[in-house]
Amino acid sequence: MQPEPDRIRLKLEGDLAGVWVSEVEDSWRATNSMRGGRPLCLDLTGVEHIDRAGRYLLGLMQCSGAQLIASGTSTTELVRTLKDDWPGPQPPCGAARCQPLT
Repeated sequence: MQPEPDRIRLKLEGDLAGVWVSEVEDSWRATNSMRGGRPLCLDLTGVEHIDRAGRYLLGLMQCSGAQLIASGTSTTELVRTLKDDWPGPQPPCGAARCQPLT
């Protein structure tokens, strides 16, 4: 978790699969309780593999207002499909404010 003045960023690396899905969900729920109105940006640029449970969690998070930041063909396509498949509000953070960390 990387709290910033205008947003909170959760940066994931490795696999979003198996037991790591529940770890990310726990972190997300804890982060939501201390957001203080700041938007949540989920940085997926370091994620290598996402299983079915991970996809479901990402859809739920996005539907709840989190912005998903992706890179690479498969992760970018997954995020695009989630936007099409899950109804929900537009994330409150704009693309310019939620770019991947460099």
